[in-house]
Amino acid sequence: YIVKAMALIGFKRRGGSNMFRHQLSTLAILLDYKILDPVLLKASVIHDLFEDAADMPGVTESEIVALDPDGPAVFALVMEVTRKIVDGEKEPKAEFLERIMTTGSSRARQLKLADRISNLTALGFVNDPAFVRRYVDETELHILPYAEAISVDMFTELSDLVASRRGATMRQ
Repeated sequence: YIVKAMALIGFKRRGGSNMFRHQLSTLAILLDYKILDPVLLKASVIHDLFEDAADMPGVTESEIVALDPDGPAVFALVMEVTRKIVDGEKEPKAEFLERIMTTGSSRARQLKLADRISNLTALGFVNDPAFVRRYVDETELHILPYAEAISVDMFTELSDLVASRRGATMRQ
């Protein structure tokens, strides 16, 4: 799974670094919360693969499914947290987040919280106050209302990150 995630090394993030490091950060957050579900951990390492590197060699359903006995469940979870394409258009971000938070599996919701913690942490290195405000607003509207029921500890960290990032943009 880590080798598959290496396809994301060349994909830059707004706060610097690259998407591969974000995948590993998301994995580390889950481990930090003592989440040891192997399917969830494997999916965390490749959760952005089909959004950001779908045209790279080896990034196919058949390749992921064949990795190990968990492959089919890992692929299904990755697809659950991947924005859908309908009539050539990406699923609107608000609908995507609401879909995961309201009808997503337990694994998908945990993965989205860890992903969001990683993203909010990286926002500390973003120098675009308007982008940071939009991202924080999106988190408050579409993630926080559901987060406490998923994980009180992750909810607390997300809330603290939102307050921190909001405070940083107010000073700019």
